[in-house]
Amino acid sequence: MKFSCEKALLSSAVSVTSRAVAAKSSIPAMEGILIEAGKTLRLTGYNLETGIQATVPAEITEGGSLVLSARLFGEIVRKMPDDVVVFTTEKEKYTVNIRCGLSEFNILGTDPEEFPELPNVDQQNTLTIGQPVLRSMISQTLFAVSDNESRPIHTGSLFEVEGDGLTVVSVDGYRLALRHEAVEEKKGADAFSFVVPGSALGEVEKICSGEGTVTVTQGARHIMFQTGDTVLVCRRLEGDFLAYRNAIPRNNSIKVEVETRALLSSIDRVSLIISEKLKSPLRCIFGDGMVDITTKTAIGDAADQCLITGDGGGLEIGFNNRYLMDALKAAPADKLCMEFTSGVAPCVILPAEGEENFVYMVLPVRLKAN
Repeated sequence: MKFSCEKALLSSAVSVTSRAVAAKSSIPAMEGILIEAGKTLRLTGYNLETGIQATVPAEITEGGSLVLSARLFGEIVRKMPDDVVVFTTEKEKYTVNIRCGLSEFNILGTDPEEFPELPNVDQQNTLTIGQPVLRSMISQTLFAVSDNESRPIHTGSLFEVEGDGLTVVSVDGYRLALRHEAVEEKKGADAFSFVVPGSALGEVEKICSGEGTVTVTQGARHIMFQTGDTVLVCRRLEGDFLAYRNAIPRNNSIKVEVETRALLSSIDRVSLIISEKLKSPLRCIFGDGMVDITTKTAIGDAADQCLITGDGGGLEIGFNNRYLMDALKAAPADKLCMEFTSGVAPCVILPAEGEENFVYMVLPVRLKAN
């Protein structure tokens, strides 16, 4: 195998595919990147759950394939001078010569036959959406994905396609995050849904770094995300996802409007005396035009106030500070509407103006009597 390629392009492809490489494996090939030179140059990383494949523009003079340690290959390419990288392997041997400028390395590779094959995704349904749109939908819901393995289905996000819209929902038992946007194009069934593991979505968010589109293909057991020269394949999570429409209370009697940044700043200040060791809920009292936020830990107490629009009727409710802050940070609006029914019912957070393209729900914490 022999090819030459721009260092910047190769380095970018190596760093993208490395993210799907197994950190430790009983199969040495799985700790590496599969390099295939045919009509195009393809790099693949696969840890049996998520696979990432990148195609790189290169001048190929001799075809072939080989597996190289992802860590070592990545470091070598990253530290090479900015020039053309020339990659040569000997026939029937797995020794690799990598040259760039005045630098040269000879390293040992692994038999490509030992590398697991990336699953084929049988095309059932597809949707196309803008990369920036999908990226923001993932980043604004991923925080609510559960890390509790006893309910594996909730360790991923639900993708639900209906009509010309896509809804992404994450839930972890304490909170719910929902985002809805229009899709550019879809093929297949009129309505379909699937659950994508949260670990894979973190990588999808990173590969959606441009301004183009991303095509999402639903297969029987896998999902494929394709954007530009990069393809990510991950397994689908099976099971019954929470019936989220029934879980969100919408006939709430108390509604107030808040400035997102102002409320976030108030909570941030009060949270200064809360830590992993010193946990304490926020005590929020929603009055007329004002919310009082207090908390008390072993090192002291803190209080702050934030202006609101509307009357909370003196409602007293407790929150985990991190859960409430996560929802406020993710909300893509400057002004929010917060809805309540009582101090023990969920708080629903929606946009105060415009289209209802996001919903966050945070469960309250029971407060001890003063």
